[in-house]
Amino acid sequence: MGETTEQQDQQPGRPAAGPVTLTTERLVLRAPQESDIEAVHRACQDEEIQRWTVVPVPYRREDAEFFVHDLAADGWRTGNALVWCVFERESGALVGTQGLTRNPGRTGTAEIGWWAAKEHRGRGYTVEAARAVARYGLAELGLRRLEWVAYVGNEPSRAVAEKVGFRMEGTLRSYGEQRGRFHDAWIGALLATDLADLADLTDPSGPDDRRTGPVG
Repeated sequence: MGETTEQQDQQPGRPAAGPVTLTTERLVLRAPQESDIEAVHRACQDEEIQRWTVVPVPYRREDAEFFVHDLAADGWRTGNALVWCVFERESGALVGTQGLTRNPGRTGTAEIGWWAAKEHRGRGYTVEAARAVARYGLAELGLRRLEWVAYVGNEPSRAVAEKVGFRMEGTLRSYGEQRGRFHDAWIGALLATDLADLADLTDPSGPDDRRTGPVG
């Protein structure tokens, strides 16, 4: 028997109503909208984003439109995949994206992911945004476990995850599918009980952030 809407809404990891905007010292995270299509399309031409994510290659404007109009919109509507575009508060420039995807059948768990626009890497923005999303998921949505998964070799993303506070748990063999091929993947986790440690990580800058990469 399927879940009722009321039961779904009560599950950990589902926002109460509609898209949520998050803010940090330097950033604004909000749901993607029509005005973001060109910037998303431009950012996803980057070879590193294409290398480490499942974005279509070549990445066309229609793909950016699908991301905004369908993928992100449906994710917020169902509460199963929450996607944010990340902007500099001062300039309004798109610096990347963040996402939380619920794990079906595993109550209270979700996977975090991100990519960073090439011209905005090395400033600690991905770490700052990911901390905000992690706190939101664990403290506000009531998740008990937040997972980070990346293809083996994505050292920049791993550096971000570790700086956010994720604890590495191992390697998943032949786990992640990308354009018809399966890759080994690293996995790390952040628990609700780790929030105290996460609160201590208040400095988004530092030498590790110079390795901030495109995806997680």
